[in-house]
Amino acid sequence: MDKAKILIVDDSEMNRAILADMLSEYEIVEAEDGREAVELLERGFDDISLMLLDIVMPNLDGFGVLETMNVRGWIEDLPVIIISAENGSKQVERAYELGATDFIARPFDSMVVQRRVVNTIILYAKQKRLMRIAEEQVREKERYNDLMIDILSQIVEFRNGESGPHIQHVRRITQLLLTRLQARSDRYPLTAAEISLICTASSLHDIGKIVIDDKILNKPGRLTPEEFAIMKTHSAAGSDMLKNLHDHQQEPLVKRAMEICRWHHERWDGKGYPDGLKGDEIPISAQVVALADVYDALTSKRVYKPPFSHEEAIKMILGGECGAFNPVLLECISDNDEQLENARDDFPMENAQTRPRIILDEPEKTGISQRTLDLIDQERMRNSYFASMTETIQVVFTPDPSMIRLSPWGAKKLGLDEIIMDPSHDEKIFNVVDRDTWKRMGEFVRNATPKEPEGRIECPLHYGSGTRWHRIMLRVLFSEDRKRVESVIGTVVDIHDSQTKIQELANRAMLDNLTGLLNRAGGRERIERLMEDHPEGNFALAEIDIDDFKKINDQMGHMFGDKVLQELGVRMKRSVRSSDICCRAGGEEFFIFLFYNTDIERTVERIYKGLCFEYGGRSVTVSMGVALSQTEGLSYEGLYRAADMALYEAKRAGKKQFKFYDPQAGRKTPEDKEGSERQ
Repeated sequence: MDKAKILIVDDSEMNRAILADMLSEYEIVEAEDGREAVELLERGFDDISLMLLDIVMPNLDGFGVLETMNVRGWIEDLPVIIISAENGSKQVERAYELGATDFIARPFDSMVVQRRVVNTIILYAKQKRLMRIAEEQVREKERYNDLMIDILSQIVEFRNGESGPHIQHVRRITQLLLTRLQARSDRYPLTAAEISLICTASSLHDIGKIVIDDKILNKPGRLTPEEFAIMKTHSAAGSDMLKNLHDHQQEPLVKRAMEICRWHHERWDGKGYPDGLKGDEIPISAQVVALADVYDALTSKRVYKPPFSHEEAIKMILGGECGAFNPVLLECISDNDEQLENARDDFPMENAQTRPRIILDEPEKTGISQRTLDLIDQERMRNSYFASMTETIQVVFTPDPSMIRLSPWGAKKLGLDEIIMDPSHDEKIFNVVDRDTWKRMGEFVRNATPKEPEGRIECPLHYGSGTRWHRIMLRVLFSEDRKRVESVIGTVVDIHDSQTKIQELANRAMLDNLTGLLNRAGGRERIERLMEDHPEGNFALAEIDIDDFKKINDQMGHMFGDKVLQELGVRMKRSVRSSDICCRAGGEEFFIFLFYNTDIERTVERIYKGLCFEYGGRSVTVSMGVALSQTEGLSYEGLYRAADMALYEAKRAGKKQFKFYDPQAGRKTPEDKEGSERQ
């Protein structure tokens, strides 16, 4: 075993010699003043176990050495014992303040010196060992944290039918773009820790797709407008999942994941969704993940398209075919194309099979600090959080030892323990899962290969008050040599609940988020359905526009403007029957569609008066154009055009009024409906 090395720093050669004799069992290095000691440390001190330091020396005294060690960060790794005749309380206090480990006053006893040297070396050696263990333990927990994210994101990808490595690709490309961004511009200063956090959070960017119907997710052709409206809800759905984790809202990872989930489909020009954010209103994390997501989607094979080449993808992105992106990020994705192209294959992410395991089963015997234990507990809490965040039944099966671990939510749902040892002989399991289903899962695991590790099984599960059909989605994880099954991960989805959630999303896709009224698409669908069901009916379509709404926003603020829009929505509902239809078409434009028999003029006048009101000390008026089916016939498009022209006439006549469409007044629609007349 190598001897510990001790550095003796003293301007007295005799003192150095005496100390060297006392400590002859160690390897001794000497310095005759502080300056020489610093020079020795600069050349490297990793192999030095301890420094014995005098205070009074020429060139640089002992306090100067300690100050230098503090500035350069050496004091944390190299223990220092002061040996000096300057043993006044001020000198001793200052030495300890500067990080000295111990203080021995001259004249000294050889046994005292030897004992304190031994204790200090052993103490620091043990501390370094414990620090390494603790660092490995925390690092291992972080890896499990990453693994849980990977599992969760793989579940989404597995349902989505996209290329398996999409999540890892997005993560690597995000890291590459963020690194380039820091080198190119100081506009978005990010620390290495923040970049790492964004890369981790990027793995959850599509978590909301877990509630989208498989038929929409994996449709090989173009989505219909209605299907695309449902698909677009995944970004808000993912953010809402994370928002429901009330106990974790202050976690930096949760905050980053929420902004990435919600806004990774926003675009630089404001034409993205769900909120229409523009420019740097979009967090830089979401901007970068959006670009990484688009690049990988273009260069990957999907059910609805073949992969584009790297050159084609870059050309499409720079040409604006995939929406507008931050010009600085476009510069980043244009540099070093080869490096970006290889990012989809290089830098393999660590996986569960190659991660070392260092487990502290009995930390109290190792002397690990409470702070380290708290950090480890935090990592365990994070793992639990990721396991429960989607309120789905998640499962991990390991063959050796034979064990099933269920997510806390899943265990509670099924009425089982979170950890089940030797599950093939546990009768509780077979009260929930048929033996035939268990056999099918076993066959899948035996037949799975590293190239085809995924599969799904639909089966009945028995729990609670009855039996419900579920879809079990499984992924087999193999050992590093790809010959041994390490574990099987999976998620269990209640098919009925999924369909219910899909219907809820479909309904939400037809609603305006601000007012709760139907949006343009939802309103049109309802109107056309009513017109088809009642071809003999008399209908009126009223288009409503708030007068000078831009001034309201500019003078009172957008929050006030939103309140005005909400109040108008409430008043519209009050003004009509439950069988009539109210919708917000967008901005300050609204529609009312109603049945009528006689005296439609009086009905419209009553509705109009109810839509002009005082709010927050400000008078709010509207202009309204009305078209009747008696004039335009049973056509939504015809009624819409007629109501729009009538509204234009009301605006041109001075606003604050309503007009019926007059076919004799001409059918010319204003060229710029969004111009100053519409403000």
